[in-house]
This record gives sequence, structure tokens and C-alpha cells, in this order.
Amino acid sequence: MQVVIKSENEIKKMRIAGRLAAEVLDMIEEYVVPGVTTAELNNICHDYMVNVQKTIPAPLHYGHKTSTYPNGFPKSICTSVNHVICHGIPSDKKLKNGDIINIDITVIKNGWHGDTSRMFTIGKVAGRTQKLIDITKECMEIGIRMVAPGMHIGDIGFAIAQHAKNNRFSVVREYCGHGIGKVFHEAPQVLHYGTKGHGLQLQKGMAFTIEPMINIGKRHSKLLADDWTVITMDKSLSAQWEHTLVVTDTGYEVLTVSDNYQFDY
Repeated sequence: MQVVIKSENEIKKMRIAGRLAAEVLDMIEEYVVPGVTTAELNNICHDYMVNVQKTIPAPLHYGHKTSTYPNGFPKSICTSVNHVICHGIPSDKKLKNGDIINIDITVIKNGWHGDTSRMFTIGKVAGRTQKLIDITKECMEIGIRMVAPGMHIGDIGFAIAQHAKNNRFSVVREYCGHGIGKVFHEAPQVLHYGTKGHGLQLQKGMAFTIEPMINIGKRHSKLLADDWTVITMDKSLSAQWEHTLVVTDTGYEVLTVSDNYQFDY
């Protein structure tokens, strides 16, 4: 699949979609409390996207069909709790003190996608758990700061993996960042591990996500029988942060910023 270079006008449209996705995460934060179910969080986000923002929730009915979910992904957001790495399906299970959750939001506005996720804690979490969340966020930010014309995707992955390793965490290898635009998932694949100087060379107008998934235990993952939910093989905790960005003349622009999340340039 060929990488689609975005024009200035197309980036302007992606900037709108990116901000709207981030604003969903701003909105939902006050509802992420003990006792709430992830299905309730999904419903609140869905209502906000459809009725307030007038956006389309990209995950709803997206992707491959399964016997359990013949219409594709069954919900409007992904909610990955504790040892769920990604693609967690909202359910009636209640969040409790000590849980951690990644909420992944993708909206479509005027045909363009904005994709972002953040970690949230439920009450007080253990020190090592908070460090996992913090280091995962730093991994994303380190990867973003590697982005500039002439750099390689391997440079991004190497920097992310090195920071995780230095803090005694592991990087999930089966799932990665991706190109994005009018299509939810397009080229290039952005691995969160790699070799310096290897992989696709970046150029102005490329738009993609950086979304490292970092485990407190071993890196290995397992896909559950629903064909969507991915968990850590050893049931250890996992964290993820995600931004959508575009390569500029001299570096990058993060598109999924909002009043509550201004990326530190």
C-alpha cells in the first residue's frame, strides 16, 4: 500500500478531526470513576460524538466480521482495562479502585479521521502501575519528537523501545501505529521497536499515529476468542497512549490536541 501525502488543505481538515477526537477524551474524563461500566462510557462518548460534535464514531461496525460480531467492531470506542492491550470492547463490567483504562477515540469529520487515546486511573494505583502509565506516555512523546523529514520509521521505534527497556518494561510488537487520513488505517505501519536508519524515510505531508503499547511484564500478546480483544499473555498490566501527527517542513505537528492536552513542543 502506498503512503498518501496530505496537502495543506487536507491537513487542515485532519486538524479539525484530530481536535474533535481529543475533545471527546476531555469530556469523558469526569465520568471515569469507580462503579461506572465501560458500556456506560461508550454510550456517553457515542452520544457526544453523534449529537454534539456531529461526527461519526469510526470504530462502530469497523473491520473484520466474526461469528460473535457479524457487523464488525460492536461499539463506538475501545476501552482496554488492566491487562487488555488494545481493542477492548465496552461491557457491563464495572471499573473499580486500582484499575487502569485506555480509552481510544477515533472520529470521522467530513470524511477525515482523528485518532487518539489516553490512560486513566481509577482511584489510587500502585507506584509501579503509575510508572508504567508515565513511561508509556514518555515513550509516545519521545517517538513523536523523532519525527522530521529525512528520519526513518526505525528511528522512532528504536527510541521508543530503548526508553521502555531502560525502565524495565516491554514493547508489544504485534500492534503498531498507522497511516491515517480519509482511511482509518493506511500506510505506513509505525512499529514501536526498530533499528536506527532503517524503514521508510519520512517526508512532509505524511500523517500517522504513534501509539506504543507497553507492558509491565513480558511483551507477548494473545487475541481472545471474540477476535478483537488483545491481552497480555502473562496477564500483566499494559498501557497505551496515542496521538495523530503530520510531518512538517522541519519536524511535526500533533493534530490531536485540545484544551486539556496541549502537546509540549
